[in-house]
Amino acid sequence: MITNPPQQTYLGRRTYARPTARIVSSGEHQLWLARHLTPRDRWITRMIHEHRVLTTHQIVELGWVTRRSANIRLLELYRWRVLDRFQPLAISGLSPMHYVLDVAGAAVLAHEDGLDPRKIGYQHDRAMGIAHSLHLAHRVAVNGMFTRLIHHARQPDATGRLTAWWSEERCAGLYGDIVRPDGYGRWAQGGAEIEWFVELDFGTEPLRRLALKIDTYHQLAKETRITTPLLIWTTTTRREARIREALVDALRHLDQPARVPVATTAADLAEPDQHLDATLVRWLPLTRASAGRLGLGQLSLVWSPLDRAATGHEDKINLPGRPNRLHPPQPMPPIGLDHQQHAA
Repeated sequence: MITNPPQQTYLGRRTYARPTARIVSSGEHQLWLARHLTPRDRWITRMIHEHRVLTTHQIVELGWVTRRSANIRLLELYRWRVLDRFQPLAISGLSPMHYVLDVAGAAVLAHEDGLDPRKIGYQHDRAMGIAHSLHLAHRVAVNGMFTRLIHHARQPDATGRLTAWWSEERCAGLYGDIVRPDGYGRWAQGGAEIEWFVELDFGTEPLRRLALKIDTYHQLAKETRITTPLLIWTTTTRREARIREALVDALRHLDQPARVPVATTAADLAEPDQHLDATLVRWLPLTRASAGRLGLGQLSLVWSPLDRAATGHEDKINLPGRPNRLHPPQPMPPIGLDHQQHAA
């Protein structure tokens, strides 16, 4: 259902001998990288670390105009061991190349943040281990929803901008004792801003378990005093209807149901290349369905005003107690990137 175009045309099948981990961790190699890595390279590298894996298609959405120029640069970053890559087996056709952080890239990020590369917890085999994860497709889909938002925000006529994107791990580090969303985002459009948690459902989770999550989000809202909408994406409108029935029943048992605004959507409402496009007029509020399906930016009008604490989620992103954790990337590319022509 969700596919990304292959890039084998540009990457080819040739293998290259890359330097060893010992060589790329040396001061000499780090100095060489300091002369060759662009602000975009560094931002993409930090994005890949934060979100664990990105496909070529997603990386193009983040920071390039053409796939060809992206592949040329990604091949260089791969040879320099800033990034590593793998290509999962596909049932038909070719899977896109998937990129993860490599040894030299981890050292670069650590030095940028003034940290000892040996103490940030990076392990190359663990980074590559996601290639065998049963949750790889789910992770890639979640990331694809956010990279699509960034792609929209990069356009010259853009009306919206992604102002926050937290990974599953970052959400778990902050709220994992209560709830574990697939991600958190914040989108500004037309003078309004909406933040949300997102859950992607591929039809494998029992409806009862999905309904139980409403209680955990309700608990989080009461403890943080922040009312944060929950967006649920699923595969088909038929599945969506069943989810909505289960969620409506779950809301009835909450003492403050307004604390958990929910909207749902389904992949089959859009063309295949837009299955994950959150900006489309596709979101159906759970308790205000009479408004019809809305775009992401319109949801802030339906639910406004939402209760906010004196400090919001964004103030919790760099909590104490994790002195060796790398800083998260900014959600948008470096300033000026989309006003320049990049050949590499």
